[in-house]
Amino acid sequence: MGRLPDGPAGRAQARPAVGRHPRRAAAAVLLPLLAALVLLAGAAPAQAAGYRYWSFWRGADGGTWTYQLQGATTAVPPDGSVDGWRFAVSPDGGQDAAKPRATARFDEVCAATPAQDGHKRVAVVLDFGTAEDAGSSAAQPPAQRTACATVAPRATSAEVLAAVAPPLRYDTAGLLCAIAGYPTAGCGDRVDAGAAAQPAGPKSGTDGGPDLGLVAGGALVAVLAGGAVWQARRRRNLP
Repeated sequence: MGRLPDGPAGRAQARPAVGRHPRRAAAAVLLPLLAALVLLAGAAPAQAAGYRYWSFWRGADGGTWTYQLQGATTAVPPDGSVDGWRFAVSPDGGQDAAKPRATARFDEVCAATPAQDGHKRVAVVLDFGTAEDAGSSAAQPPAQRTACATVAPRATSAEVLAAVAPPLRYDTAGLLCAIAGYPTAGCGDRVDAGAAAQPAGPKSGTDGGPDLGLVAGGALVAVLAGGAVWQARRRRNLP
């Protein structure tokens, strides 16, 4: 094979291929960086939304709780069962809602309430939640308490509750808003779950502005992108 000639023509033929395609060289650097930035943005935790409401539970053997999918106005608890209620900021229903913190034991709650012919006994556990659940503008929640209701055999859980914890408050759609008058206002209000845990305000070092990690990541990509473009132009302009 013959030797390449000296001079600009020879040097041009020996120039690396990357010098001929600066845009491809820049893209080869930029695309992985942009993909990493997208993943970083997707990994940023989103502010979870919750709802401040009374969740409905049924006591199980051993003092545990099972979330009730059936509403209190249609659920008919059997004699010897336990209904539980918890006021808290929770997801919109389901097993992830906050459970009553007290154990569910019928024999303990109804020990002092004798059985009556033609009636059933249902234990009720009321957990009014914590100050964080109540929110900064609400009154201090009452202490947890239990009660034993003696009601008709076909009484619903709503009727059981009305017998031991009046007054109850419902909204126009039939959603239970308050038990024993608590809370005095609001009904299933949507709240920020993070704010419920920290009612004082934003976390230290933040002011509600853009996430610093994403800003730093974007700045890094911009710097590297500029460097890639400069390097591609430099190679293209080499003699």
